[in-house]
Amino acid sequence: MPAHTTQFERLESYEIAPQGWTHARNSIALLTAVGVAASAAAYAADAPRFFASWLVSFAFFVSIGLGALFFVMVQHLTGAAWSVTLRRLMENCAGTLPASILLFVPVVFGFNDLYKWSNAAAVSPDSILLGKSAYLNPSFFLLRSALYFAIWGLWAWKLRAISAKQDRTGSIETVRDGARWSAPGVILLILTGTLASFDWIMSLDPHWYSTIFGIYFLSGGALAFIAALILIALAFRRAGILRYAITVEHYHDLGKWLFALTIFWAYIAFSQYLLIWYANIPEETIWFRHRLEGSWTWMSAALLIGHFMVPFLVLLPSSSKRNLKILGLMSAWILAAHFIDLYWQIMPNFHAHRVEFHWADAATFAASGGIVSWVFWTGTRARPAVPVGDPRLEKSLEFENA
Repeated sequence: MPAHTTQFERLESYEIAPQGWTHARNSIALLTAVGVAASAAAYAADAPRFFASWLVSFAFFVSIGLGALFFVMVQHLTGAAWSVTLRRLMENCAGTLPASILLFVPVVFGFNDLYKWSNAAAVSPDSILLGKSAYLNPSFFLLRSALYFAIWGLWAWKLRAISAKQDRTGSIETVRDGARWSAPGVILLILTGTLASFDWIMSLDPHWYSTIFGIYFLSGGALAFIAALILIALAFRRAGILRYAITVEHYHDLGKWLFALTIFWAYIAFSQYLLIWYANIPEETIWFRHRLEGSWTWMSAALLIGHFMVPFLVLLPSSSKRNLKILGLMSAWILAAHFIDLYWQIMPNFHAHRVEFHWADAATFAASGGIVSWVFWTGTRARPAVPVGDPRLEKSLEFENA
């Protein structure tokens, strides 16, 4: 941070100018309106394809919200000082999780088109589906989904409420409250996030199973969240907000997280493949077989290169993590790779032999992205852009990498 920067200048950069906020809100509203209209057209033209496309976008934004909630709780549990100036952005991202209930509505309406096991006629002659019917049945599926959203929404709301109270009081007790809620919250998030990935994605192929799939889904979401956080922080920086509160030192640490989670995601993805390949059980290997047929083979190769090799090599030097242009470019790259990863997980269940991109993919992404962005942007107006009452704020402002 420049030595001549005053405390007044720092505080000034914590607020979003009303005119700028309104302009961004109007842009988000336009994106949402166009996306919803295009999604309605996609539904009218080809409902089954619309539901499949919507599920991909739904999973994309929910996974980022889960990554945000996880990192908010990790900051509370570790008492980290370096990330305090970033925590409000994390909280606003986690605050989009309640909006996921709205995004889930089309999944409910497309239930029979998406999930084979929801059809009693398909279950009755299938011994495997009959054996799983106590868990895979519509009523229990919807009940579990409601429970997931309730838990995520409660924790996101409570942690934001604690942070808002901290802004007003500056009390050390709010630091303890954040940790008290985060300890069970991390456990519940990992458990419910794992079960949600089983329900919403893995059960698309109800004969297939993988005990490592949950952490595969969650690790991708955590990586995508850090990428999204970097892009949001850079956008704020370009708008003259948080220029001094989020320094190159903070971006360096975010770059470390981006690099580390890229490796972790690759490790989990390879572990899932290796264990299934080694066991060679038909019920497990069929999932990868579908993704190594036709043009899906090229997407599988693209994931290996684009989701791991390129980010790994680019982010390996320390200088890349301190170069904001490179960091922004790789963050956008990783978000695109995460979307392709989810597309690769979901779409072969409907198009087993070849990749079939459709304009519904873009329409549903714009609609769901617009809704999530609206919720995020609305949250930025309620409070300052950093937790001004946190007793560790000054340490965060002065943070430097060792």
